[in-house]
Amino acid sequence: MAIRDVYRRSCYSCHESGINGAPRTGDTAAWAPRMAKGLDTLVANAVNGYRAMPPRGLCFDCSEGQYEALIRYMAGVQSEPE
Repeated sequence: MAIRDVYRRSCYSCHESGINGAPRTGDTAAWAPRMAKGLDTLVANAVNGYRAMPPRGLCFDCSEGQYEALIRYMAGVQSEPE
């Protein structure tokens, strides 16, 4: 499944609107301080939960690599991966 499809299925509901303080997809200014923490930290936050985001977000079957790709996609660091 393409990352864009995984995003729509699991991340869109919070990260598209910014509900509960979630950084909005494509808002590079909001993502910059988060990205500065490093992908390992951000993936750990996604897996373990962070603030209003529950553990694993809404992607219960995502691998760590998929979380990495989702974070990069939402942060605007990369477009849809090949």
